Amino acid sequence: MNILDQLRSGVVTASADETRTHAAALARVLPADSTLALHGDLGVGKTTFVQGLAQGLGVSGTVTSPTYNIFTLHPGRTNLLHLDAYRLDSTRQVEDLLLTDFMNSPWCLAVEWPEKIRDWLPPDTIHLRLGIVGAGRHSLRLE
Repeated sequence: MNILDQLRSGVVTASADETRTHAAALARVLPADSTLALHGDLGVGKTTFVQGLAQGLGVSGTVTSPTYNIFTLHPGRTNLLHLDAYRLDSTRQVEDLLLTDFMNSPWCLAVEWPEKIRDWLPPDTIHLRLGIVGAGRHSLRLE
C-alpha cells in the first residue's frame, strides 16, 4: 500500500520519528506547488509532521513552529513554506504577509490552523487531520 492509501485509511504512529517518517514519504509524492492544511488541536504533532515534510523535500536545517514569525521559508529541493495561521483573523492578514511572493516553484505550503484562513486556501488544498489516540500515539488521516 502506498503512502497516500495508508494516510487515506488512517495511520497511528507511536513516536515523533514515526510521524516524521510518514510525512517524509508523503512529501516525496506531493505534486509540485502543493498546499497542505494540517488540522488538529494543540499538541497533536503538526510541527513534527512539518519536520518530516522538510526531510522529504530536501530541506536542511532546523524546522520549528513559526508561531511568532507567522511563516518561515525553508529552502530545499522543494521550498517549504511553513505557516502558522493561529494568530491570523482574516484573509487580508494572509495577503499582507506577501506569502505568495515567496512561492518560487517548486514549493510546498504547510499550514497549521488552516481553519483560520479557510477562504484563502486554494481549492486543491490537501487536508490532513492529526490527533492523539493514546499515550504517545498519534493519528494521521488524509481527508
